[in-house]
Amino acid sequence: MEGYKSVLERFKKEYRIYIVAFLILLLADFIGSFEFPVGPGMVLIFPIFYGIIIGMILGPDLLGFFKKEEVKAASPLVLVAIAPFIVKLGILGGGNLPKLLEVGPALLLQELGNIATVLIALPLALLLGLKREAVGATHSIDRETNLGLISNLYGPSSPEMRGTLSVYIIGGLIGTIYMGFLATLVASTGLFHPYALGMASGVGSGIMMASATASLAHMYPGFADEILMLGGASDMLTGLTGIYAALFIALPLANKLYGILEPRIGRRVRSKTQTPNNEGEKTI
Repeated sequence: MEGYKSVLERFKKEYRIYIVAFLILLLADFIGSFEFPVGPGMVLIFPIFYGIIIGMILGPDLLGFFKKEEVKAASPLVLVAIAPFIVKLGILGGGNLPKLLEVGPALLLQELGNIATVLIALPLALLLGLKREAVGATHSIDRETNLGLISNLYGPSSPEMRGTLSVYIIGGLIGTIYMGFLATLVASTGLFHPYALGMASGVGSGIMMASATASLAHMYPGFADEILMLGGASDMLTGLTGIYAALFIALPLANKLYGILEPRIGRRVRSKTQTPNNEGEKTI
């Protein structure tokens, strides 16, 4: 409610966001979900995909229906919109505590696997020509908590923040399709138990987790409730532990690798905000 004296005043200034968002919701739900096989895997397209596409088209850079001020006002509403979904996952997890305890420390230790993505993604980002943007883009899956972390450490207009924000947007758009396909592709190998696949779906993004667990529940209807429960619990724990893993492990690792690899494999493309001597560049 920052900057507003009352809920009514806020609604008067932001009413277009709520009305259009509701209309997009109805349209996306009317279109419905689609699924089609791709090799051994399956691609599931959920209504949220259409919602993101329509929202982007209406944004200031395309049709211009929404102004930049409205886009900024809508950003914090994302957490409000997904709150009921998070509550549902909490209730589902609370009703299955014995199963969560059976899983043991695997739910907590899986965050170490997420950190390993730095080792793969950062060299690729440097080969593509990114500079300091690579640190923000590759240190994590770049969801809401990471946006706050990078903004606080490097500043909202920093190259690191641009990299984080880019992955945040692309992840919301493509990540839902990718995660659903990847989950079914891995499941088709028969190497992992449905419980393990459910836990692996909790990457720290509610949207991506929902896509992956829905795809897995479709493949394993007998384990559907357990997959959704484990995916939700895993996603919640990843969100809680991920911020500390990013701050104390992933970001220092990304900065260290950047210092080692950039002079060797980085393309000679200067970041738009870099000064000749990298003045003001902040690392941790």
